[in-house]
Amino acid sequence: MPQVFIAGGTGYMGQRLIPRLIGEGRRVDALARRGSESKVPRGAEIVLGDALDATTYSVPQDAAFVHLVGTPHPSPSKAKEFRAVDLPALRASVTAAVAGKASHFVFVSVAHPAPVMQAYIEVRMECEALVRASGVPATILRPWYVLGPGHWWPLALKPFYWVGEAIPATRERSVRLGLVTLGQMVETLAWAVENPPTGVRVLDVAAIRSAEVRGERSKGFSMA
Repeated sequence: MPQVFIAGGTGYMGQRLIPRLIGEGRRVDALARRGSESKVPRGAEIVLGDALDATTYSVPQDAAFVHLVGTPHPSPSKAKEFRAVDLPALRASVTAAVAGKASHFVFVSVAHPAPVMQAYIEVRMECEALVRASGVPATILRPWYVLGPGHWWPLALKPFYWVGEAIPATRERSVRLGLVTLGQMVETLAWAVENPPTGVRVLDVAAIRSAEVRGERSKGFSMA
């Protein structure tokens, strides 16, 4: 099974994804800055480096690269952080992945278009363009809001989503900007690692929600 390199392994999704991959028998290398080693889940190999500087770490050849670095709790007030952290971190990850001849690049983007979070969407679209231009086979996930510990408040909006998905005129938008759970994200990331594409694959909210093994017949799956 291919080795996995994770940038952002000490974060919200990374700390759940690493044990999931190790449980499948995979070797996982987790990038961490000095002083954050204790946050890396047990069983992963710690790679000390700066997520914003590709020269400070290296990626094993043929590894699957999972990029999870980003500004925590994104909001419209953090537009400067998206450009100071999210974009440079993605650029560094792509550079390191290409240099290491990674076999597959997995990136968590964001659903779009949307009526809010324009600065965040703009940066994530620039990141997607960098991923595509790298030439490395890639999976791009496009969730909108991820429900999980500390992130449960949107559950109050569920009735509005149900109504929106029931009305033909608003169904597509309601699904595209729908809610997914942290567990669904972790399972989708693990599935992506286990099933690398030959080109660039996009998994939207409908695909992330799918409990079935995802494939070309899955709703929400596209090659683009």
